[in-house]
Amino acid sequence: MEQSLDKNPRVEVVDALRGFAVMAILLVHNLEHFIFPVYPADTPGWLNALDQGVFSVVFTLFAGKAYAIFALLFGFTFYIQSDNRRRQGRDFGCRFLWRLVLLAGFATLNAAFFPAGDVLLLFVVVGLVLFVARNWSDGAVLAAAVVFLLQPVEWYHCIAGLVSPAHRLPDLGVGEMYAQVAEYTRGGNFGEFILGNITLGQKASLLWAVNAGRFFQTAGLFLLGLWIGRKRLFISSEKNYRCWVRTLVISAVAFAPLYALKELVLENDGVVRQSVGTVFDMWQKLAFTGVLVASFVLSYRNRRFGKAVGNLRFYGKMSLTNYISQSVIGAFVYFPFGLYLAPRCGYTASLLIGILVFLLQVRCCKWWLARHKQGPLEYVWHKWTWMGTGK
Repeated sequence: MEQSLDKNPRVEVVDALRGFAVMAILLVHNLEHFIFPVYPADTPGWLNALDQGVFSVVFTLFAGKAYAIFALLFGFTFYIQSDNRRRQGRDFGCRFLWRLVLLAGFATLNAAFFPAGDVLLLFVVVGLVLFVARNWSDGAVLAAAVVFLLQPVEWYHCIAGLVSPAHRLPDLGVGEMYAQVAEYTRGGNFGEFILGNITLGQKASLLWAVNAGRFFQTAGLFLLGLWIGRKRLFISSEKNYRCWVRTLVISAVAFAPLYALKELVLENDGVVRQSVGTVFDMWQKLAFTGVLVASFVLSYRNRRFGKAVGNLRFYGKMSLTNYISQSVIGAFVYFPFGLYLAPRCGYTASLLIGILVFLLQVRCCKWWLARHKQGPLEYVWHKWTWMGTGK
């Protein structure tokens, strides 16, 4: 069937990659008990060893990388929507700002069940960079992405600390906030839990992102996703195949020395450890993210691999619904107002619960998408984004 000239065709590998990212986020969040660090007090030696192995593998593969893929694809999706609007002779800017306002509502819904851990509000705030850069040239977008990913604020603190030993990074009080979040979560009062999460919890989450270097990394990933969309790198072609092979090689080669440098820097004290340590931590995670994305895109060209991960396409098409519903499920499973399984679940048991939740969500996605074009929250977001246009 011939594609409409005013709309980009859906890119299958992007749906699958987004599904992979949301699945990985789900597994990491389960190991973290959705930012509720309560675990069994006593476990057998063999289970403790297994738990540590599970933690190491899952966090090495996915922590800080799954969110990065999610952010990269947020920028790519902006390109698709913006380009579709441009083909109709219209600017997407104001609609996108309204879309961010709606996303803030979804962020509040998710945060209500996810103490101090929501990333959607970060996307709302940092998403403004896409509005500003929407009409920039490809070169300007890529250059800005590189600047953001270099973590300029952290380098400023590093240089300031070397010039003046008295220089200190600002204390944002994130640790104290998380302690308060943990306290009211343990209390088990559902009303206090919801209110605390959408106020103090969201504040703690944003300020933690500042400390962790995620503000600038997210902005860089958004712009990189926009640039990838403009260059149509997710479209299957020999030219793009070679590009992803180069990305895989460069990312794989860069990861080991960046990781080693991070470990070396963390042996220092004071401002250098905090600032440069954050930089190299972000860089080594970015390199590993490049390995994951390039490997996935290249492998997806293989029919067997594409068939094996086919369910991720359904999962990715309902990424917002799945992301928020996993928080609701996680709160019910682990927190005191629900089943309160946190004290009984080490990392291995938590991983198994995460896998079961994923399989349940996949089944629900396939059932829903067999009857509807979009997931329920995706439908609401789309309808309210385009209200007044008849879309």
